[in-house]
Amino acid sequence: MIVDSHCHLDFPDFDGERDEIIARAREAGVELMVTICTRVRKFDQIRAIAEQYDKVYCSVGTHPNNATEEKGIPASEILELTKHPKVVAIGEAGLDYFYDYAKPEDQQEGLRTHIAVARETGLPLVIHSRDADADMAAILEEEMGNGAFPAILHCFSSGLDLALKGVELGLYVSFSGILTFKRSEEIRDIARQLPLDRLLVETDAPYLAPQPRRGKRNEPAYTAMTAAVLAETCGLSYEAMARQTSENFFRLFKKVPRPAEFAGVI
Repeated sequence: MIVDSHCHLDFPDFDGERDEIIARAREAGVELMVTICTRVRKFDQIRAIAEQYDKVYCSVGTHPNNATEEKGIPASEILELTKHPKVVAIGEAGLDYFYDYAKPEDQQEGLRTHIAVARETGLPLVIHSRDADADMAAILEEEMGNGAFPAILHCFSSGLDLALKGVELGLYVSFSGILTFKRSEEIRDIARQLPLDRLLVETDAPYLAPQPRRGKRNEPAYTAMTAAVLAETCGLSYEAMARQTSENFFRLFKKVPRPAEFAGVI
């Protein structure tokens, strides 16, 4: 099986087609999906999708590009929403200095709030980091010193130093369709240098469709394409990489019920 650890099934790109999209995912061997929250104030939409589909789970949090818009949401409010049985992660939160949608100080404040919730709940923090490697590494190292928390660097497209710092601090690293792009040799080289037991795959759908679907709408079924390239990159069979990334998912996303074949993962 394959797990799409990060998609956005609530986005309007999928309106009217979710049944078919989830069916195609399962036909491709993608049996579990986590649909990721980008605005706490729109969490009800995320929750409704997770409740509708048996093998779809969700997160709760504020994307860094929305950090100014949702500035001041307390950790206690996010914490309360994590009590829902389908909420298995926090975020996505982080830093995005590529766009100018939110003030850096608001993004940093929001990131620290989400870290506090991840630390208290034990649910993994889904981290978005773009053009912010130094600040991200510094905040993660400082916050880990205040108490460990589980986390994942999602849709990894940063530099080797951040990847290695993340692994050193106990984080996982997830690769999206970017890994498959012809000009992404640097990202593939980073993937080769990371421990196999820290790797995950995702789509970030509807964005970043892998080759040969690049430029088209992405969807969870295409996680299998990224997993195939990651397997080749790391010198594994597709089956071995599918098993490895699924084991890693269940080790990190502890709230997701495990199929019998992964019952012994620790």
